[in-house]
Amino acid sequence: MRLPTFPRSNLLVLDTNSIQSLVPSTVISQLESLLEGHRLDEAFNLADQRRKKLEESIAIDEDEADELRYVYQRIGFQCFKETLFEEAGKHLFNGETDPRLLISYYPDLRGSLLGTDDTIDVYSGVAERMPTEESVEDIIISNLVKNYSPHLSPNTMEAPPTAELRKILGMASREMLLSFLRKTRTRQSVARGKGVATSGDPIDMAIDTVLVKLFAEFEHTQDLYALLQESSDISLQDVEEPLERQGQYNALCMLYRRFENHEKLLESWSKVLDGKWTDDDIIDPASQMVSLLMEKKDRQLTQRWGVWLTGKDPEKALKLLTSRDTGKRREKPEDDIALLEQIETVNPAAGQKYLEYLVLQRRSSSKVLHVRLASSLVNQLFDYLNDETVSKLWRAKASSFFSTHNESSFLSYFATTTPDSPHKLLRLKTILFLAGSTRYEPEPIRQRLSERENILALELAVIDGKLGRHKLALQSLVHTIHDSTTAEAYCALGGELVTPKIALSIAEDHGLQEWTSALFGLPVPTKPPNGKATSAPTSLYRARSVNEDLKKDLLKILLEVYMDDKQAERAARLLNAQAVNLDVLDVISLVPSNWPVNMMTSFLSRSFRRTLHAQHEGQIVKNISAGQNLEIKDRTWQPLQEAGAILEEEDENDDDDGGKLLSYDEKDSVAQLLIEKVAAIQQPPPVTADVVPDLNGVNVAQRETEGRTHDLR
Repeated sequence: MRLPTFPRSNLLVLDTNSIQSLVPSTVISQLESLLEGHRLDEAFNLADQRRKKLEESIAIDEDEADELRYVYQRIGFQCFKETLFEEAGKHLFNGETDPRLLISYYPDLRGSLLGTDDTIDVYSGVAERMPTEESVEDIIISNLVKNYSPHLSPNTMEAPPTAELRKILGMASREMLLSFLRKTRTRQSVARGKGVATSGDPIDMAIDTVLVKLFAEFEHTQDLYALLQESSDISLQDVEEPLERQGQYNALCMLYRRFENHEKLLESWSKVLDGKWTDDDIIDPASQMVSLLMEKKDRQLTQRWGVWLTGKDPEKALKLLTSRDTGKRREKPEDDIALLEQIETVNPAAGQKYLEYLVLQRRSSSKVLHVRLASSLVNQLFDYLNDETVSKLWRAKASSFFSTHNESSFLSYFATTTPDSPHKLLRLKTILFLAGSTRYEPEPIRQRLSERENILALELAVIDGKLGRHKLALQSLVHTIHDSTTAEAYCALGGELVTPKIALSIAEDHGLQEWTSALFGLPVPTKPPNGKATSAPTSLYRARSVNEDLKKDLLKILLEVYMDDKQAERAARLLNAQAVNLDVLDVISLVPSNWPVNMMTSFLSRSFRRTLHAQHEGQIVKNISAGQNLEIKDRTWQPLQEAGAILEEEDENDDDDGGKLLSYDEKDSVAQLLIEKVAAIQQPPPVTADVVPDLNGVNVAQRETEGRTHDLR
């Protein structure tokens, strides 16, 4: 440890009992004398002279530097004690005072930075003469009382002049502290740049934390933002409340992001969206929430805030929630349903969109989700029908379709002639879903639709088709809607009311490609949002081949419906178009006796020609089969002759009734020879005809081996 140097004397006075020396007075002693006499200006000049002399030295003496620091700190705290805050800050900075000493006099800024067990190195002479008050506020009050009492009434604390002076001095003290900490922080940064050791993290933490509070208090927003971006030596727990109190919400968000406190960051953005906080520097907090959650990929955090966000910005919220399903992991159906219910509680409209996403994009096969979507669509239909304007429009469309004798389907007519509107789009979605999905319960939906069957006849026909009630479906199409085109297509498709062609046309015109892709297996021409190619998802729709018997039955039912409705022209046209699928006997039994014969001429003549053609074709096949049988008999004659006869021997064992049982000694070697020779004969190709040949070679051989007699002629 380096020992301090003391002043040297050139004059000694010897006495009998002592030695006295005449030494020059030290800077410290001079300073103490000046301060005791309250000669502050002379003390300032003394310190500045010593500093200039030290700076001019080539090699700095550490003892002199310590002495100078002591001088400046003594002056600084003396000025601080006398509320000369500007001079105090300047001299305390020159004395390289530990900033924590000064911060300790500001309890509201100190916070938890200084504890009761914390220690700070201070010159003993400085420590003995530091202000004994607990805070700068107490120092100000003490000086006011000392200088103005009892000259002010009613008292120094309540007199307006001293109250204003107290406020001014308090502001000056904080401005001094702000300037002191700024300069000290700069000196710390320069020292670190030169590789000089600093006082360590506690000092940096104290400086930056208090600077955050002061910047917020004085509304130095840009300085605050710069400090938050570059410093990590900030006590979060100490600055949260001051930043919130000063309305520096963006700074608080920056701090949360810097410390990766995502929970509080999201809560802060939510308060801005709720309107509890207002800060123009926070731009589009909803988008920032979505970006953060998508970046972190925390499923629980995403679900919690995604559901909350549906009440503020449904579009961004659904984008966030659906982004959870981009990976390989998929939620269980019960998890999807639970999340859907949470969304519906916050925002029913967003819940409807998420339900459509689960069914149409995620291709969920959950019957619960399909039932919910079907019920939701129908309920929305009824909500629109409660508006008399909508119900009148839809009734008018049905009337105009009938009066114009339009040859297109009613669905196409409705889609092309009705003005674009939310209720039109909803009805198209409902029809497509009811027709395409196979995973909902049709009966409850039919009961609901039957309440407005005069307007929703097309939807009822779709449901009746699902339930296999084909006559009811065709009656709705023919009698109520007067849509024979759809009725005939219904028969041709085996009970499907919406054809893929019509579905594709509706999807292209109204942007419903996702619906037709999921429900009918039709392609979606749009690219995914990320621009990357993806494999086509599995369709919920399964194209089925039309059963010919069902098709004929449906045509027969449709003919009956035409007859019931006395649409002779339509019936005749159906007979002529579908003659191949209708039996003449069934048709004759349905035709009224008053029908003119010429309406049936084409159908009957074609049916008779077809019947005659089938009869002649059968005769030809029969003759071909007979020729093939003769050929087989000719080829098997020689092997049968070589095989010889089969002998029957009497079985000597009696049965229970005393009769005789016969056993047949099938000559195994002969039978085996016969089978091998017959198998060696090249067989002619099989005849595919309605008339099956009476006999083939193998059967003849087998029957001969069994001992039965056959007539080969």
